[in-house]
Amino acid sequence: MERFRLLIDGALEDGAATFESRDPFTGETWALMSEAREAEVDRAVRAAHRAGPGWAGMTATARGRLLWTLAERVAEAAPRLAALETRDTGKIIRETRAQVAYVADYWRYYAGLADKIEGAHLPIDKPDMEAWTRREPVGVVAAVVPWNSQLFLAAVKLGPALAAGCTVVLKASEEGPAPLLAFAEIAADVLPPGVLNVVTGFGATCGRALTSHPLVARVAFTGGPETGRAVLRNTAENLATASLELGGKSPFLAFADADLDSAANAQVAGVFAATGQSCVAGSRLFVERGVKDAFLARLKAKAEAIRVGDPSDMTTEMGPLCTAAQKERMARLIAESVDAGARLVTGGAEGRGLFVRHTILDCDETSDAPALGEEAFGPLLAARSFGTEAEALHLANDSPYGFAAGVFTRDLARAHRMARGLKAGVVWLNTYRAVSPLAPFGGHSLSGQGREGGLAGALDYTTTKTVWLRTSEEPIPDPFVMR
Repeated sequence: MERFRLLIDGALEDGAATFESRDPFTGETWALMSEAREAEVDRAVRAAHRAGPGWAGMTATARGRLLWTLAERVAEAAPRLAALETRDTGKIIRETRAQVAYVADYWRYYAGLADKIEGAHLPIDKPDMEAWTRREPVGVVAAVVPWNSQLFLAAVKLGPALAAGCTVVLKASEEGPAPLLAFAEIAADVLPPGVLNVVTGFGATCGRALTSHPLVARVAFTGGPETGRAVLRNTAENLATASLELGGKSPFLAFADADLDSAANAQVAGVFAATGQSCVAGSRLFVERGVKDAFLARLKAKAEAIRVGDPSDMTTEMGPLCTAAQKERMARLIAESVDAGARLVTGGAEGRGLFVRHTILDCDETSDAPALGEEAFGPLLAARSFGTEAEALHLANDSPYGFAAGVFTRDLARAHRMARGLKAGVVWLNTYRAVSPLAPFGGHSLSGQGREGGLAGALDYTTTKTVWLRTSEEPIPDPFVMR
């Protein structure tokens, strides 16, 4: 049985206890994870605090070179990291391999950005003064990531934070921490001690201790809305800033003039890829009434052709869910939605172990189906039709979430109108689930606050200092008059 350790102050170590990790496909325990509790979290944060001045005092170019080395090491280790993520979470290997390989590009991007974070000269309105701004690191960052797409979600937090000169304590999800604990082994060989610390453990004894620690200046969190609220409460005492990437109930809009085959493929990718376990899953389909039946028929055929099976097999297209709680949630949402008047187009919650069938519900006869409003975090699509563009926009925006949206239409003017009107942090036009290190990513409302990715993501880990210089050699006049 494999065993994974914590990274604290440059050393790999066992925690206060261990807990078992289960393979979602086989149901078997395959690894032991070291558990961090309050004492380990405190040592990790204090190590990051001690390392802060040295890391921030290093030239930005030197920090960038170390991050580039880390990127190359991640690329070299991509096959192992991908295999571990598949084993620990059930995510299919064909996706984890592609995603981990692309994660290295995120590290390369932030390596290159490290010495591009600039201040500015201010054309100040006083003839005997010069003024300028400096961008400086905020300090110790607590990064908390979930089990899904964890190497990617860690990179979009760690990359900009480290590039900006911050030090970090990263908490990996207890539901599947193996890939990030393996990443910690790589980081330990590249970064100075204390610059990056990696722990895992449970909410009450690890997550709360980390996000409420008085030496933490910023929290970067990805997870559910309820936990996000708890994180904000934890930061209140020391007024740490926070960015939150939370849940989603993203709309997917298909107009009659769209390429319906392309739209159907994008919809399948948007809700069934990663077994629907994505914060940007396009789980609400709104399709123009005249093509609704034809579009649902396409989706039904494509859904029923998905290869379900062993996530470590490259031919598999959908694996199991990660946890039993998700399967129970799927079963409840489907049953309650059918009871409310939804029609089962295909699928259902049954399946051996943690497998569920990819499910489509026609909700035209009910607006109260729970599947329309609640995040499933599984392969569940709720569909409704619309008659006009205004109705489509209203239905899409009728949600407390605001993460992502997809629009398929050949009408360029309509695409612009929809992009402008949709309440979402990310809008995909005639595509879905596209990402890049250059593009900011995040939502608003119940989907969170702040942005990750791009220059905007890096600047969020800095604070602005304004510097004044008096250039006159004349004595300062009246001390009781503000200059």
